[in-house]
Amino acid sequence: MPRYMLLLYSPSADEAQQAEREAELPLWNELTESLREAGLLVSTDRLHPVERATTVRVRDDELELTDGPFAVTKEVLGGYYLLDCADLDEALKHAARLPLARYGSVEVRPIMDIDSIPTP
Repeated sequence: MPRYMLLLYSPSADEAQQAEREAELPLWNELTESLREAGLLVSTDRLHPVERATTVRVRDDELELTDGPFAVTKEVLGGYYLLDCADLDEALKHAARLPLARYGSVEVRPIMDIDSIPTP
């Protein structure tokens, strides 16, 4: 069955907005459990805030480490779901169920089967 990564992006939140989002935790738990029971959930995790990120680049054989995310954006990657779905339509259906879709965005991206890539 194809796998799809649902990348969860949302705008930064002040304390009041964050409290509203945290109040949705029962909705998240219910959704996660329904995906698990349906046999679709491969993995899911919440990420630490972007302030904890470190970006790695190698330029001209020199290692560059930068504290923070790879780019400054209005939305930050906050977590992900990795699902086994029959097709893209099913993955999109589940992405729309995520509470975050109401105030952020969910990027749905198919996972490439590394074994299907031709080698030279």
